[in-house]
Amino acid sequence: MSAPHSRDDLPPALRRTAVAAILTLHGVAAWGLLQVDVVREAVGDAVPLFVDLIAPPAPEQPKPPEPPAPPPPRPLPKTPPPPAPLIAAAPTTEPAPPAFVAPEPPREIAPPEPVVVAAEPAPPAPPPPPPAPARELPASAIQYLEQPAPVYPRASRRLGETGQAIVRVFVDADGLPRQLQIAQSSGFVRLDEAALEGVRGARFKPPTENGRPTAGWARIPIPFELEK
Repeated sequence: MSAPHSRDDLPPALRRTAVAAILTLHGVAAWGLLQVDVVREAVGDAVPLFVDLIAPPAPEQPKPPEPPAPPPPRPLPKTPPPPAPLIAAAPTTEPAPPAFVAPEPPREIAPPEPVVVAAEPAPPAPPPPPPAPARELPASAIQYLEQPAPVYPRASRRLGETGQAIVRVFVDADGLPRQLQIAQSSGFVRLDEAALEGVRGARFKPPTENGRPTAGWARIPIPFELEK
């Protein structure tokens, strides 16, 4: 007589299907219970509260100061390259070529110098004619704008010197005295100088000839007499 079959004799596929069906039935039953308000509130009250204690954040530590940058490396002094060795050329035994001698350039024959015939000197130009002597103005042509005003020297008054000096004066076309000279002396130097100064300060009406201004010499008498 054979033993009855146990539950473990179910094949694996059938066992997994049975477990899934049981879990599904339990889930549906739990969902149905949760649909009831009283059951849902009781379940909510029974749920434990989980509180996570979060530690406060640690204070930030100050950053350590950055180390100073290392100084730049000093440039190494440049050492000049060693001089290249001089290689002396071996003396040659061949004879040196003869030195080149440039041929002398042909001599240039200078052309004959031209014969210069001296021209006869031109005759000298005739000298300019002498200027015509200034004309003598008649006494009637002498008219004053300012008459001569000679000053009697005090020494001549004290010594009793008297006389008449005739001054020869060149009057230009503007009536100004340009040159003065003593034509006849009074006999005393002081009186002659006073006569010249008196005529030098005079102004003449420009003399005319044929209605045109002219110039010429005039004789001006200057008397010096003491009052009696």
